[in-house]
Amino acid sequence: MSVAARPVLAFRSTFREELPELCEPWQAERAPAPELLVLNEDLAAELGADPAELRSAHGIGVLTGAEVLPGSEPVAQAYAGHQFGVFVPRLGDGRALLLGEVADAGGGVRDVHLKGSGRTPFARGGDGKAAVGPMLREYVVGEAMHALGIPTSRALAVVATGERVFRETALPGAVLARVAASHLRVGTFQYVAARGDRDLVRRLADYAIDRHHPEAAEQANPYLALLAAVVEAQAGLVARWMLAGFVHGVMNTDNMTISGESIDYGPCAFIDAFDPAAVFSSIDHGGRYAFGNQPHVAPWNLARLAESLLPLIDHDQQRAVDAASEVVQTFPARFHDHWSRGMHAKLGLRSEPADGTLVNDLLALMQRERADYTSFLRALSGAARGDASEVRAHVLDRDALDAWLARWRAEGPPDAGLMDRVNPVYIPRNHLVEDALAHATAGDLGPLHRLLDAVTRPFEPRPGLEAYAEPAPEEFAAGFRTFCGT
Repeated sequence: MSVAARPVLAFRSTFREELPELCEPWQAERAPAPELLVLNEDLAAELGADPAELRSAHGIGVLTGAEVLPGSEPVAQAYAGHQFGVFVPRLGDGRALLLGEVADAGGGVRDVHLKGSGRTPFARGGDGKAAVGPMLREYVVGEAMHALGIPTSRALAVVATGERVFRETALPGAVLARVAASHLRVGTFQYVAARGDRDLVRRLADYAIDRHHPEAAEQANPYLALLAAVVEAQAGLVARWMLAGFVHGVMNTDNMTISGESIDYGPCAFIDAFDPAAVFSSIDHGGRYAFGNQPHVAPWNLARLAESLLPLIDHDQQRAVDAASEVVQTFPARFHDHWSRGMHAKLGLRSEPADGTLVNDLLALMQRERADYTSFLRALSGAARGDASEVRAHVLDRDALDAWLARWRAEGPPDAGLMDRVNPVYIPRNHLVEDALAHATAGDLGPLHRLLDAVTRPFEPRPGLEAYAEPAPEEFAAGFRTFCGT
């Protein structure tokens, strides 16, 4: 291990210091021939880092874990999780390391975390490595989500390692440097609760409150307030996913954060044709994490968090169960409130429509017609301005659409400007992501940078980017599946 002479990032290691039972000190494997593929300069500046320094050999060493900065004490974090409904008591960072925490420009605290940095004690037989394609997918999707206003982890950089990793074929290896509000998960609490250590559960909960939901500390029952804060954060997050047409793909409890950020962009995708049953993950054979199931899976996961907090909520188990259940059961109403307000904005309506079936009838029409979710809603702003020709081109049953448009206009003049501010032109279209990743894996980063240019300014139509607003060809969409990259 070498220690850097000057700090590129000013690290602290509070997780390791305050919760040493939940991590294993570890060092990244050294990349044989590291090469920076993409650097998020805006995010680097938010963290107080000089992008030029991060591009240097020393900076690349930091981004791969070869150089350990003052204040950084790398650890592999421990957590458990329900994976597709099956509890696994010991998961953890099998190929990842938390380098530490960094203060950002807004006064917040952010984790800097590596993925693909080599085997750890939690590797469970894996090689601890990652391939270029999946790491660049996380970069692209995280930046797109951020631009859409969806709480998310973000990638600081992707560095090619110069070695090959073996999946179905040999692929170029890479390390992702990821930034998140934290990596505390529902599965972190499950891991501690399974150990039966009430004091450790309390310390973890206190750490989470201090880090993410400090207002809970002022409540009569801080741990019940923590649960309520996470329920609210996740309700807002999942609603924003749905409004954007996003399918996470693996909503296991180890992928649900206490902060309310999206994390771990493995087999994720954005829908083209509107379909609540849309599944893109190659391993989700039963559709557990289908697009339309996400608001049902989230409270199931949150109930697992509630179970972990029961000893802190009340000494009387039944009172604790009743109180926690009451909080978790608020999720559907919270989700519906976030989703309804968001959907009304997407339709240019500033208040609840008098026609209570207006939204559901539109979605049913879109599903019957297999209308492209993103481009249909964007085209609807043309109808708000008096020209429905573009949106009518998205359906065959134009009489049904015209009847719905008349009901919509009867609610009052829709606000086309509002619609344009919330309905994106560009999302990471699955076929474009796959094409960009295939080119990048072969050494050509041009398509990746063009895709990033589109999706990081998603609401502004620009000449020359028309292809980035088009849905996938039907033959691509019919068989498209994503993979977790492990």
